[in-house]
Amino acid sequence: MTELVKDVVSTLRDFFPNIDVNRVKVVVCRGCRSKAVARIHMLPSIWRFILGLEPVYVIEVIEKNFFALPESKRVKVLIHELLHIPKNFSGGLRPHGKHVNSHVVEKLYREYAKRKGSITT
Repeated sequence: MTELVKDVVSTLRDFFPNIDVNRVKVVVCRGCRSKAVARIHMLPSIWRFILGLEPVYVIEVIEKNFFALPESKRVKVLIHELLHIPKNFSGGLRPHGKHVNSHVVEKLYREYAKRKGSITT
C-alpha cells in the first residue's frame, strides 16, 4: 500500500512537490465497520513538539471498502487523501473545497493514467 502512495506521488511529483513520502505512513484497518474508504490523519502539533518530530501523516484505508474497489478507484482515493496535505507540509489538513474536491481528483487521476500509459476510469 505504501508503494502505491509512493508511485502516485512520484508520478504526479509536479502536483505534489510538497509531499515527503517518508513522512506519510499507510495503515490498513482490518475488521473496521466504517463506511469510509480511507481517511487521513495528522499527528497533533502538541505531540510532535513533545516527541520532537517533524509533521507526519497517516493514511488509513478501510480494508473491506478500499480493496473492494478497482485499482483506478483506489488510486483516486489515495489522490484525494494526499490532496488534504497542505502545500507547506505543516502538519495540518486542508478541508474539502477549492483544493480537495472530485474535479481536482479526476484531473489528477487522468494525468496519472496518461503518464502510466493506462486510461481506465
